[in-house]
Amino acid sequence: MDTLWQYQFRIILLGDSTVGKSSLLKRFTDGIYSDVADPTVGVDFYARSLDIESGVKIKLQLWDTAGQERFRSITTSYYRNSVGGLLVFDLTNRKTFDHVREWHKEVSEHILPHHMVYILIGHKSDLNKDRKVSRDEAEQLAAELGIRYIETSAKCNSNVDRAFELLTRDIYELMKMGEIVTRDGWDGVKSGLTAKVLYPGDDEEELPTPTAEKGCHC
Repeated sequence: MDTLWQYQFRIILLGDSTVGKSSLLKRFTDGIYSDVADPTVGVDFYARSLDIESGVKIKLQLWDTAGQERFRSITTSYYRNSVGGLLVFDLTNRKTFDHVREWHKEVSEHILPHHMVYILIGHKSDLNKDRKVSRDEAEQLAAELGIRYIETSAKCNSNVDRAFELLTRDIYELMKMGEIVTRDGWDGVKSGLTAKVLYPGDDEEELPTPTAEKGCHC
């Protein structure tokens, strides 16, 4: 029997093929990493729960989408039922960074009238010698899109948990402010049997900032 949860958030990972979306998810959900990964066909599903604050457990339903164009008609049907999106690019592949705007635009057009919270992920930070995108460039793009930016490495387990925690906390905070609410016919956010009643403007203790994971020592 699943551990009781107060809310379920559907999160979708977006980005070109080979940027490492599946590796991020396997590291986050199973704590494992493999240098060999089969390409995602359509959509794969993962799940993990996070304790956001005392008495609040959030179940994340994670959707790993195929980055290839031939699967786009399949994956677009999942956009609308997601509340959060991780826009992932490969720090060693300039083209994957250049395509971030296209991914953001495409998803944003499909989710209306619903709201999606994004975070930009620069992946494979362990390959610093092969870096093709600077941190300043990535942070500038994130600022233009109005979202957070963080660099990760599934191989070294650097900032993987932190990326998912930040996105989950941002969604939860917007729920507390009343900007994201559960709706009939929308599965982006679901309430569990023990859902906590949230009131916009509650003077609750500020959520602590997650502690950064150890840097890569590969």
